[in-house]
Amino acid sequence: MTAVLEDQAPSVRPESRTPGLGRLTTVELRKLADTRAGLWLLIIIALATVGTSAILLGWAPDEEQNLEGFFGLALLPSAVLLPVLGILSMTAEWSQRTALTTFTLVPARERVIVAKLAAGALIAIVSTAAMMVIAAVANLLAGALGGDGRWDIPGSLIWQGAAMQVIFVLMGLAFGALLLNSPLAIVLYLALPMVWGILGGTIRALGDVSRWLDINTTTTAMTEAGMTGEEWARVGASAAVWVLLPLVVGVVRVLRREVN
Repeated sequence: MTAVLEDQAPSVRPESRTPGLGRLTTVELRKLADTRAGLWLLIIIALATVGTSAILLGWAPDEEQNLEGFFGLALLPSAVLLPVLGILSMTAEWSQRTALTTFTLVPARERVIVAKLAAGALIAIVSTAAMMVIAAVANLLAGALGGDGRWDIPGSLIWQGAAMQVIFVLMGLAFGALLLNSPLAIVLYLALPMVWGILGGTIRALGDVSRWLDINTTTTAMTEAGMTGEEWARVGASAAVWVLLPLVVGVVRVLRREVN
């Protein structure tokens, strides 16, 4: 009897070294403040928010100096500036020429995009919480200085404010993905909605359309409690044009663009 000895190497399944989505999101959050531009932008947003509270304390009527008033006004600076941080996040791989490294470590580009979107949404929510803290401090000062100082605030205003911040940050990320160029994306993000608003206000034929598609106008209702169904529909319609459409086209472009 002849014995046949088969020399087979043991089957070894290599461990995947691809980082998970949670870790990727953490990395993207850290990268938001890693660059000098990102860090200074966060500092400017904080100073601008404090500045709006100081203006309300110094010049607003006493009856407007309450938590609701401070929080509603604090939403405005970050709604304008925080999306720029989203643009810088989405264009960082191309403007800083780190795309080759990033997409070599994480070949599935869609996971990197999802991590950037998640990081943007998280920073918007965290910034809203920070605004509430600043508004609370300002309200304490208002009460001590003779202002209204009321602490009651509608719960809907808080989550509407957070939703507005998320919408605008996603809009910045969408423009960044669509253009993949930081200066161009920032200019068009700031200019195009403003130009559309001017056209809608001056051309009568565009008036009705502008009330539905001007995202700066439709989201104004989110700074006040108790939005109606029509107001939410207008927010959804404008977000579809200014956020969803450029985001879809931008994601396709990022997935297909060659890294060189």
